[in-house]
Amino acid sequence: MSLYIFGIRHHGPGSARSLLRALAELQPDCLLIEGPPDAEAALPLLTHEQMEPPVALLVYQAEQPQRAVFYPFAIFSPEWQALQFGLSKQIPTRFMDLPQTHWLALTEQSSISNLKSPIQSDPIGVLAQAAGYDDSERWWEYVVEQRRDGADLFAALLEAMAALRAEAEREVSDAKLANAESGEEAEAEQSELNREASREALREAWMRQTIRGARKEGLARIAVVCGAWHAPMLTDEVIAQTAKPDAALLKGLPKVKVQATWTPWTHGRLSYQSGYGAGIEAPGWYQHLWLTQEGVATRWLARVARLLRDEGLDVSSAHVIEAVRLAETLAALRGRPLTGLPELNEAVQSVFCFGDNLPLRLIHEKLIVGETLGRVPDETPLVPLQQDLQREQKRLRLKAEANEKTLDLDLRKETDLERSRLLHRLNLLGVPWGAVQGVSGKSGTFHELWRVRWQPEFVVQLIEAGVWGSTLQTAASSKARDKADKSDLPALTGLLQQVLLSALPDAVAHLMARLQTEAALASDVGLLMDALPPLANVQRYSDVRQTDAALLSTVTDGLVARICIGLPGACASLNDEAAQAMFARFDKVNAAIQLLQQEAHTAQWQQTLLRLAEQHGLHGQAAMLAGRACRLLLDAQALDAGEAARRLSLALSSANEPTQAGAWVEGFLHGSGLLLLHDEVLWQVLDAWLTALPEEQFIALLPLLRRTFANFTAPERRQMGERVARGPSGAAMSLGGAADFDEMTAAAVLPLAARLLGLQIGPNASH
Repeated sequence: MSLYIFGIRHHGPGSARSLLRALAELQPDCLLIEGPPDAEAALPLLTHEQMEPPVALLVYQAEQPQRAVFYPFAIFSPEWQALQFGLSKQIPTRFMDLPQTHWLALTEQSSISNLKSPIQSDPIGVLAQAAGYDDSERWWEYVVEQRRDGADLFAALLEAMAALRAEAEREVSDAKLANAESGEEAEAEQSELNREASREALREAWMRQTIRGARKEGLARIAVVCGAWHAPMLTDEVIAQTAKPDAALLKGLPKVKVQATWTPWTHGRLSYQSGYGAGIEAPGWYQHLWLTQEGVATRWLARVARLLRDEGLDVSSAHVIEAVRLAETLAALRGRPLTGLPELNEAVQSVFCFGDNLPLRLIHEKLIVGETLGRVPDETPLVPLQQDLQREQKRLRLKAEANEKTLDLDLRKETDLERSRLLHRLNLLGVPWGAVQGVSGKSGTFHELWRVRWQPEFVVQLIEAGVWGSTLQTAASSKARDKADKSDLPALTGLLQQVLLSALPDAVAHLMARLQTEAALASDVGLLMDALPPLANVQRYSDVRQTDAALLSTVTDGLVARICIGLPGACASLNDEAAQAMFARFDKVNAAIQLLQQEAHTAQWQQTLLRLAEQHGLHGQAAMLAGRACRLLLDAQALDAGEAARRLSLALSSANEPTQAGAWVEGFLHGSGLLLLHDEVLWQVLDAWLTALPEEQFIALLPLLRRTFANFTAPERRQMGERVARGPSGAAMSLGGAADFDEMTAAAVLPLAARLLGLQIGPNASH
């Protein structure tokens, strides 16, 4: 019986090409591939005509779906090509890694450690450094990925990895000797390293046991496809020496129940250092290497030129020819066997971009990494919630795509309204396929802008959300009711907005009952004020969303009434910190009242503001609440300018402490200085108060005044400064004319102005 070890690099097109050639020559009786045996039942779907990589095997714990592992494959992954080869030729094809049923149970008992020996962390980097390269990716690409013959590749890799593993073992031995005389920290570090080594030992022991099992079946030519690092530990010599230790090591491993399925993947996720296998920097480039047999550089630069032309950049065929020549020349000068991605990028920057590196970012995103999203067959096992989402995506023609796009939904159209509800339901379930960018445009609230982008991880979140129901509507409704039972009043109003936008009538009824209960029991005016703005925003959408506004009006009326009754008393004894928090609520509640546009609410609120403006005993920072109440009444034209000036004068009288007066001014002027610039009386009152302050009190108030005026816009502050610079004599002219008025020049202009206006100027003219 013969054993053939093929050590590969995950997601390497050169490894895949050499592996296919070697398998075709060998024609093995059995194919063992590094991967999860738990997923073997899903392997037949791999050859389905609808299967389009990149895809991933998803293995997750049945009772805790968030504990999951992805095994991604691209079309150029050696494992993918080996699986295709074995299944298409009906060769017994199996996975041989440690099953996830054990692995997830082990990782549940102890946390995963990323600490490894330096060589094990980056064996390719060690080989690249030995070859004189400072970039392991470039070395691997030149030596393996771009080679076309594959001659002696796997034997060379096996020998190299055996040497590296021997060196790694020497490092561990040296570390143990060094730690014998060191402190607890070094011992702890060595313990972590040993724990990581034991995990690798479990995996390799299972692989060897799988090989032994295949031999017991009488299979003669066994081909093993595994990561190159594991290859030296799977040889005949090691298998013969480790039978009993492997059996003892694997005895009694803990287990959990797992399930497996296929899910679409993206090239962008292949470029991450996460999931199964090492991340790769350039999946789009690797796919080009796999699919292109001849003219690799020329065809790549043609694709780059097409992309740049689509973006409005001028790139001609002559540019492509010149860039190919430059890239090939660079490769020859550097002694490279073929033109690689670094040379191509440099040629693009020099010839296409004229030295500018900004377009290279676009090329990296669109081509070097790529936005490809795979596809799995319709027969793929899915949880009911996934099936419902797929039905909704087809019905609403809302395709899941890896690239980001913007949806402008017109909520007056039934299809767009249903799309909006779908995205809101997914957000409620914790699947953020779309993010709302705002409601704007010529049609106002009838338009909703979304930024959508599908991520492969959403599959796990959908599986996890399946505990709430079998359809998106029932699951979102169940989760909303559960959240409602655990939420306070402000959180309930925010949740109600989500539920109404998601069109979940059952959950709305439950939330309304909870809102009425919480609102009736709530005694904290601050909580009531926090709850009102989201509820007012919900009512704003009631007509557009085809919801019943009557469901909301009862709760809204009760909130407004209780806020107006309790607010003066709540403001009576606030410290400075609480006063600042209450101040922030004032404008939000005022905006909510304006949004509701109900006369009864407006009258109640203005009456409450008037009581606050006249309320005595507001000390310290709480005085700014009275000032803010006065300003809001002035803005709503419930007070005229003369009355506002009178109240400002009273607040700034000598009977009040300067700090209290300063707080009142801060509340009154907060947000805009136009009031001062356009009202001469208010300006004079404030100016007189400031100029009359003793020096010590002015210095004490200066931080508060600076904070107040810092909220004004730069043009407002500039006009105020110019007005102050002119002094009291020019104050009246600050907004309408110059300080120095020349009567003689004006008189000379009057006759011409009169003629233009058709007027007569003279002693007998009527004025």
